[in-house]
Amino acid sequence: MIIRSVGELIRGRTLHTIDVAATVTEVRRRLREHHVGALAVEEGGALIGIISERDVIARVIAVGLDPQLTLVQAVMTPDPQTIDTDECLADALHKMFDGHFRHLPVMQAGLVVGMISMRDIPTEYRLMRQRYAEMLTQDTPSEQLHS
Repeated sequence: MIIRSVGELIRGRTLHTIDVAATVTEVRRRLREHHVGALAVEEGGALIGIISERDVIARVIAVGLDPQLTLVQAVMTPDPQTIDTDECLADALHKMFDGHFRHLPVMQAGLVVGMISMRDIPTEYRLMRQRYAEMLTQDTPSEQLHS
């Protein structure tokens, strides 16, 4: 099956969220319970951030903060980039590569409805993107002649 949009990719999936006032201990519990790598951070039902396994490691564990006392708000990534359900996977891949992140909240009509990760994007898409990027960094024949 060819997936044409981000909305098709997330169809049938549950969005996992956490409140901005929760502790990192609760984040760890939910990540493990739902087998996901990131949670959408909400405040009053609105997306205000994202918190990932990497955030927990780099911003809590690595600096010796207590996960039971550290609030999500203190270590989340605020105002994350997002993608709409009608956008294509190539757009999602482009945003993730250019932004150097692995998780991307999915929006529809201004509301967060899902989360995609780099793992969700078929390998073929990632390989094509990598090959294209490599091509762009190589000298073209006309540039070689003028060197």
